[in-house]
Amino acid sequence: MGVITYEVEVPTSLPPARIFKAFVLDFDNLLPKAVPQAIKSCELVQGDGGPGSIKKVTFGEGGPFKYVVHKVDGIDKENFTYNYSAIEGDALKDKFEKICFETKFEAAPGGGTICKSIRKYYTIGDTEIKEEDIKAGKERSAGMYQAVEAYLLANPDLYN
Repeated sequence: MGVITYEVEVPTSLPPARIFKAFVLDFDNLLPKAVPQAIKSCELVQGDGGPGSIKKVTFGEGGPFKYVVHKVDGIDKENFTYNYSAIEGDALKDKFEKICFETKFEAAPGGGTICKSIRKYYTIGDTEIKEEDIKAGKERSAGMYQAVEAYLLANPDLYN
């Protein structure tokens, strides 16, 4: 087993507390509304949403994957960090044991937030990730954050 790591940074005009509340604390409710073409549903399978909880995310029609199961590894509401692992689903294919995500929402100079994420892919066998797959993953992440930002800007009373 090997580990392939890469980082993603996405800027947003929203303050860290607001994007954290929306994107992390209310992910299950917000994402199917903000990006219905990408996320069909989010279901809390086990737990209360905190560490150890299990969530199933069902993707929208026409996407490359059908579903993924997440295990919440940690949430720090004061420091705006969220860690989880993708542990099951066709997004793992037969190539990955798991994919771990370490996300932090940091105040950006001049306002807004830098959404920083470190992804660790735990490979099965001699699996390699192509550069174009990494680029596509980064673009999907950026698109998700941008869609949430647009949704919150259109709904200014949410998550304040």
